[in-house]
Amino acid sequence: MKTEKPIVILMADDDDDDFLLTEKALKKSKLLNKLCRVRDGEELLDYLKERGDYAAGTSCGRPGVILLDLNMPRKDGREALKEIKSDPDLKDIPVVVFTTSKAEEDVYKTYQLGVNSFITKPVTFDNLIEVMQALGKYWFEIVELPKGGHDS
Repeated sequence: MKTEKPIVILMADDDDDDFLLTEKALKKSKLLNKLCRVRDGEELLDYLKERGDYAAGTSCGRPGVILLDLNMPRKDGREALKEIKSDPDLKDIPVVVFTTSKAEEDVYKTYQLGVNSFITKPVTFDNLIEVMQALGKYWFEIVELPKGGHDS
């Protein structure tokens, strides 16, 4: 699939180390996607709905994929996912849960809420690189993503 510009990955994660490692793994994976970040579910929804600090928009633009941690302050990933998937303007954005949780209940509940994929964060950096390469291949080479939203 050829696109005019790299697809934006929006990572919703409050852990600085996880974000930095993911950013580094994306670079090592040779993915040219732009990685942007929000730190909790409230900030994620502000970003997506262009309100609050994001009322003037963002240099990142509408994400092509959201990497969503479940355990975040203020509004956790489950609540944010429920809001995203119930909003007609946002529900077409693919959401990949990217979390340390391995709880079967989390897997089940997030799929019930409409998540597109559930990935447990790898323990080693090498495995994280492999996951980023697989994510990149799947979401940016194989899958056709919707072009809708604010930037279309």
